[in-house]
Amino acid sequence: MSVDENGAVAFDNVDLCQTWEVLEQCKDAGLVKSIGVSNFNRELLERILNKPGLKYKPVCNQVEFHPYLTQNGLQKFCRSKDIVLVGYGVLGSPGAGNWKDQGVPSILQNPILISIGKKYQKSPVQVSIRYTMQRGVVPIVKSFSPERLRQNFQVFDFHLSPEDMKEIDGLNQNLRYWKYEVWKDHPNYHYQNFD
Repeated sequence: MSVDENGAVAFDNVDLCQTWEVLEQCKDAGLVKSIGVSNFNRELLERILNKPGLKYKPVCNQVEFHPYLTQNGLQKFCRSKDIVLVGYGVLGSPGAGNWKDQGVPSILQNPILISIGKKYQKSPVQVSIRYTMQRGVVPIVKSFSPERLRQNFQVFDFHLSPEDMKEIDGLNQNLRYWKYEVWKDHPNYHYQNFD
């Protein structure tokens, strides 16, 4: 990250549509099978989708997603455009350290997720992953522990009821663990916009 003479972050202002055209060229050249975006809100997606001469739309949009940030409007928009929503932070990123907002409560200690987990003999981790999947979002979870990796895959042997889903939906508060405030003065900064 570069800084200006005052020590402030120096931003590039690269045109998104020009960047997308280069990605389309990569796809045409066979260098990639598909192309997508990350951390795009509806406005940024529409810039790409409304680009004159668009050859390929984004196949996915990777965004923060968990019970405290369900991004309902963005999910509905992406679904209407056949763009897959991929969720990171599904578990609240407990090992992220100073990168995440420490003021946002832990998902894994939420009493509702714990209670629902007990009903299915599952952990809050497994409930959050399953919830994400049932919302139609592809969850990204990681662990360096082989045992936790195994547990993360044990989400295909149960299904949350509509009542469970509604209860977890009610946890949404539009709380972000990842705010990337170092970039808040960039013209494309959009983390305060949830749709």
